[in-house]
Amino acid sequence: MALSYKARRRWSLLILLVGLPVYVVAAVTLVGLIERPSFVVELVIYVALGFLWAMPFRFIFRGIGQADPDEKKTDGKDPSA
Repeated sequence: MALSYKARRRWSLLILLVGLPVYVVAAVTLVGLIERPSFVVELVIYVALGFLWAMPFRFIFRGIGQADPDEKKTDGKDPSA
């Protein structure tokens, strides 16, 4: 079952405001458990973790920045007039 545009917008907001900070803390804690690697290796680890975070949520974030496709289009005229 596909999510509606409004549901995807709500889920994306929840994921960005709650899920992303939790994931960042978890990633930093996970990398902190090992001895601090060189800057380049650490950068590669964080970039890889960033891509891994985004992959499961691609279908939710796809098209969120666009106009609502379900919204009825009007040409600026008041439909009740």
